[in-house]
Amino acid sequence: MNARNNAATPDRRKTEQPREKAVAGSHARLPSAPNPAPRPVGNVTAFRQPPSSELSNRALNVLKMLAAELLGECPTREGWTPSSALLRRLTFKHLSTARNCGPQTIREILQWAASRGVTIRPPNLAGKSLSATWKELGIRFAAGELAHADMVEALGKSIRRKNINIPIAVQTILLQFMNTAGKQTGT
Repeated sequence: MNARNNAATPDRRKTEQPREKAVAGSHARLPSAPNPAPRPVGNVTAFRQPPSSELSNRALNVLKMLAAELLGECPTREGWTPSSALLRRLTFKHLSTARNCGPQTIREILQWAASRGVTIRPPNLAGKSLSATWKELGIRFAAGELAHADMVEALGKSIRRKNINIPIAVQTILLQFMNTAGKQTGT
């Protein structure tokens, strides 16, 4: 039983050599270890830094694909910056349907374009449920601020979601839009 409880071995706590106490803020080193080479000061990395256009590689790749698609440009691999013609032609729909272009990349491109003086407007009704969309259309129509484009956008959203229910208030708005359009054309 003594061997099982390690009674024959001396107490390790009593036989250990006293340890060096580390001074706060410094690391104890073995005397035989050589001093490591000094590290360079600043933010030095071995990775390629993004171009001066301030866009991530993903955003640049999306814009390169869109430049080829919209303008027929052949962007270079290095040092390419999107032209102002591309930014003026670009729409939110182009960005939202582009390959590898998620919400974060869209936001980055929108901010970058805004810093260049080009505003790419997202749809007014983006990110809202259909019921919230219908409610907002009713409020904007009552205030006299509803445009035909907003109504078309809402109906397109309803069709994409295969929704067959259009509230009576929205049907009334559609009827009034159609009546005013008919009066303008003279029929």
